[in-house]
Amino acid sequence: MQGYLCRELEQNVGVMLGQFPVVALLGPRQCGKSTLAKLILSQVESSLYLDLESPADFAKLQDPEAFFEANRERLICIDEVQRYPQLFAVLRSVVDRNPRNGQFLLLGSASRELLAQSSETLAGRIYYLELTPFQVREIPGAAEQLTTLWGRGGFPRSFLAKDDRASYSWRRAFIQTYLERDIPQFGIKIPSRKIERFWRMCAHSHGQLFNASKLGGALEMTHHSVRSYLDILDQTFMMRVLMPFEINLKKRLVKSPKIYVRDTGILHALLQIESRDDLFGHPVYGLSWESFVLESIMNAYPDWQATFYRTATGSELDLILQKGQKIIAIECKSSSSPVLARGNVEAINSLPLKACFVVAPVASEYPIRENVWVTSLSEVLVRIGEI
Repeated sequence: MQGYLCRELEQNVGVMLGQFPVVALLGPRQCGKSTLAKLILSQVESSLYLDLESPADFAKLQDPEAFFEANRERLICIDEVQRYPQLFAVLRSVVDRNPRNGQFLLLGSASRELLAQSSETLAGRIYYLELTPFQVREIPGAAEQLTTLWGRGGFPRSFLAKDDRASYSWRRAFIQTYLERDIPQFGIKIPSRKIERFWRMCAHSHGQLFNASKLGGALEMTHHSVRSYLDILDQTFMMRVLMPFEINLKKRLVKSPKIYVRDTGILHALLQIESRDDLFGHPVYGLSWESFVLESIMNAYPDWQATFYRTATGSELDLILQKGQKIIAIECKSSSSPVLARGNVEAINSLPLKACFVVAPVASEYPIRENVWVTSLSEVLVRIGEI
């Protein structure tokens, strides 16, 4: 394992702790939340770290109000907070009595929507941030290591493993632990084999339109069960559900969402793709690159609304980013000599775009048509920030 890699979110956590009593840092298991939190705590004069997976730390909160009162001047970090949903009501009471900013840093492995189903609201008192596995801009020498990041994914122990075999072994173990231990901890009572089959089917449907009836038929489940399984994987940061773009163009737009396994390393492990060479020869190669690009962009620019564009006649673009009146289109091509399909050109001509980028594994940027640029993933992350 190598040393600590700086996370882009680090400064933002500190800023929000100065503005809110409670900051929640959410993200998938093993993505680096605890490491980042401990680094932040080391920079605070008086702080305390509790891991609710530790019986000793959990026991300290048998009387949480008394514990918090005894440590009321400290920044308290509570890891795996979803294991104690009743704690949120106590936190609200504590914060209301003492509205000082920077009291609690909560770490959780579930989305705010999933936490809200079993916890007291902290609306107006809490700020949510999402930490992802490593992203392109967080990797030193990203241009050289981009292929490794794509193949292994961004989970620190996978990306930093000594070789591809060790990385693949870690990801297989992660999948089993997630299914057999993590899912039940959220109070979800589904046999691990069932949700594993569903997850693998999603991997085979990666980057495609979500068809609940088709998946349900293949798995002998109702479409309601299929949708609930997808919600679980989405709310625990394993799947991305990308909604279609909606605009009044007098065209029949596709209404079904597309689904992606969020981390490409986990996608490859679900599909039993062990090495870089296996990936190059696999049918999912292009769709894997697409999700790698999309996830990198959406995580870098969460303030842009992200959708995809597709019509019933075949016009399509992989990603539409919208903020106010600005609309940007992204098309992903895994070839080093990308060519726009007719459906891409039709979509570009139909939309009021500020810019369009074709993201491909190329060495340098160049125009392919008016207002359309072929560019690398690292370069497009810069270009979007300039718009």
